[in-house]
Amino acid sequence: MHKSTSPKRKSFKVYAISSTAVLVGGVATALIAGVTPATAANLAHQPDAQIVAFMLPLTILVLAMLFEVARIALRGNIPVQARASRSARLQWSTDRAEG
Repeated sequence: MHKSTSPKRKSFKVYAISSTAVLVGGVATALIAGVTPATAANLAHQPDAQIVAFMLPLTILVLAMLFEVARIALRGNIPVQARASRSARLQWSTDRAEG
């Protein structure tokens, strides 16, 4: 049997509660700062804001991937790869006509 090298997963409940708290905090901060849909729409027409809206998630994704690669590489033991299963050859009959 295959042994997993990763530790036991934490509960999804913790992640759900923390992400909801961050979302509520962000909304509260935006409301306190006076951001309304009209001002956000006006800001979205500026080219700099459009570039940031595209590049920020992309940059975060690349940094997360680099972090995961470094974490796995520095951990020392590479996760075991599953053996490739042999593909079964299909037995096609030659007496059938196409069409």
